[in-house]
Amino acid sequence: MKVIMKPTIAIASDHAGLELKKQLASYVELLGHEVRNLGTDETDSVDYPDFANAVAEEISSKRAGLGILICGSGIGMSMAANRHKAIRAALVHSGLEARLARQHNHANVLCLGARIIGIETAKDCVKEFLNAVFEGGRHQKRIDKMS
Repeated sequence: MKVIMKPTIAIASDHAGLELKKQLASYVELLGHEVRNLGTDETDSVDYPDFANAVAEEISSKRAGLGILICGSGIGMSMAANRHKAIRAALVHSGLEARLARQHNHANVLCLGARIIGIETAKDCVKEFLNAVFEGGRHQKRIDKMS
């Protein structure tokens, strides 16, 4: 019998995404993944690029297979994460977008806006993102052009 290992998930947020991050980290563990919490764990104002960089480093070094980043809108985190060569971060607002980001765009970081979506939508995004698999095929040549 083949055992499928679930990837470790690196998760981080800025101060605006802290509460959503806490809830989603627990949900990701419930789904059977190991979670690496990379902060912030405080409500004091912090700079989101520091946390996007931390998640990008975990993925680049293969200490984590996928990442989740949360800030107020999700925009800043996605922009900061996508500056890293090995990262394909997708800002999504629905489970469908999350699934397609993995299937068609080989996304390895999910970005969410805590001020934009609620917890149930965020959980749906996480579930779809983590359960989806890159389809390759016609999509691979496009991914290669981004690398």
